[in-house]
Amino acid sequence: MTAPDTPSVGNGNSTGNGNGGPVRIDGPWTHRDVAANGARFHIAELGDGPLVLLLHGFPQFWWTWRHQLTALADAGFRAVAMDLRGVGGSDRTPRGYDPANLALDITGVVRSLGEPDAALVGHDLGGYLAWTAAVMRPKLVRRLAVSSMPHPRRWRSSMLGDFAQSRAGSYVWGFQRPWLPERQLLADDAALVGRLIREWSGPRPPEEDDLDVYRRAMSIPSTAHCSIEPYRWMVRSMARPDGIQFNRRMKRPVRVPTLHVHGSLDPAMRTRSAAGSGQYVEAPYRWRLFDGLGHFPHEEDPVAFSNELINWLKDPEPDR
Repeated sequence: MTAPDTPSVGNGNSTGNGNGGPVRIDGPWTHRDVAANGARFHIAELGDGPLVLLLHGFPQFWWTWRHQLTALADAGFRAVAMDLRGVGGSDRTPRGYDPANLALDITGVVRSLGEPDAALVGHDLGGYLAWTAAVMRPKLVRRLAVSSMPHPRRWRSSMLGDFAQSRAGSYVWGFQRPWLPERQLLADDAALVGRLIREWSGPRPPEEDDLDVYRRAMSIPSTAHCSIEPYRWMVRSMARPDGIQFNRRMKRPVRVPTLHVHGSLDPAMRTRSAAGSGQYVEAPYRWRLFDGLGHFPHEEDPVAFSNELINWLKDPEPDR
């Protein structure tokens, strides 16, 4: 068996057992794999209509969008939640965890699904990648919705120039150490995963059974390493040519309607850090602050989040 903190190449299909194990969880959705950008990605999909592609963050996987899958399908959309590279049921490759490549994974999945474009909905790291995809492949992004994550240039400046945000994101700095972060994530049946989600949530964190699902998914071999690698790139590349080039590339404005959602009690990403992202959008931009919610508004109050998202997706004049 591959060591938990060593990446390996595989499609993730062997992670399940019985009814699908920790990844292919039963529900009204269907599971399958699609090929994109040189790898295979697990998706859960439900409904028919315009494509809405849901992108999870850390330390989660596609299942974080279970409430939105059903709500979007009921509202007349084709809802698809994908596992990012190295997580859940998707391939765990030895390389490819920089945001530019991860964004190409996302737009490649849109193409593989046979759709001309998609509304991207991203949370946390998924939001960072959604911002990136909207800049890199604007023709494939119809609309953009981001939760709990500022624009990448705003994230960089806040982490470097705002002591309060740097302290709130201290886990990102801690990820720069070799090997130890993976071992900490996996210790005691991935207890840290449950603790992080509880600590980053507001007064209504996910139930213990839900936290157990995330702990089991993180315990799949190589997942901890692959989950941390994007954050290592985000920090270690800051002074490297590839990171400087990426930061310059992200100067290009986002030119699709954008919904930006944030929880007022988010302890991992401060409201002040996220709120400055509108300067990078040259299109209708809507800021929505959810009072009393933390880092996971789509799970802490799924009805309010889904209603906000669906109303915005259906609004023909999103600049109102």
